[in-house]
Amino acid sequence: MGGGFAPGGAPQKRIAVFCVGNKLMLDEGIGPAVYDELTATYDIPDEVTLFDVGCMGLDMLPHVRDYDYLVTVDAVDGTGSKPGTIFEFEPDDMARRSGAMQSLHDLKLVDLFDAAALMGYAAEGRCFGMQVENMNPLDLTIGLTPSVYEALPMLVDTVLADLTRSGAVIRVKATGEVVGPGWHHVMSPDTSETSV
Repeated sequence: MGGGFAPGGAPQKRIAVFCVGNKLMLDEGIGPAVYDELTATYDIPDEVTLFDVGCMGLDMLPHVRDYDYLVTVDAVDGTGSKPGTIFEFEPDDMARRSGAMQSLHDLKLVDLFDAAALMGYAAEGRCFGMQVENMNPLDLTIGLTPSVYEALPMLVDTVLADLTRSGAVIRVKATGEVVGPGWHHVMSPDTSETSV
């Protein structure tokens, strides 16, 4: 892994990025799609760890202890917004509410934080979600619907911007260029067939 954190003498913030979802269920695979784009295109510094977690469970609990900042990337539904719309929120913003902006998965980041707090662990967190179009295909289907696929680069940009705001120095593998303000992700050629 390349990169590192910006100098300044402050302790390095350890960051975990949980890319949540099932890539066999169309748009529910938005988290794994972000994971694939980040790992294929960028050198991620050692202080940032990316996880393709499937459905998030309590087995993620040790990460609240081991990391200072947790990012979740997930599909959301019931927002009333068009598919491909991106949401950014604090874990408590989507906590304990039903319907709109609820994670499609049983365990939300706030639940993980609640469980961790009972054990004396604490971390900050940020959630990024994208409104889905179809996460219940009749058959198992790898890929994303066109509207969600087209918005994927913007979701990758959103995650990259949050990581760089947190002090991570992320470089493009192909060029060594540092990702900074105004950066726009370009899709990897090997994922062009994933849109259904």
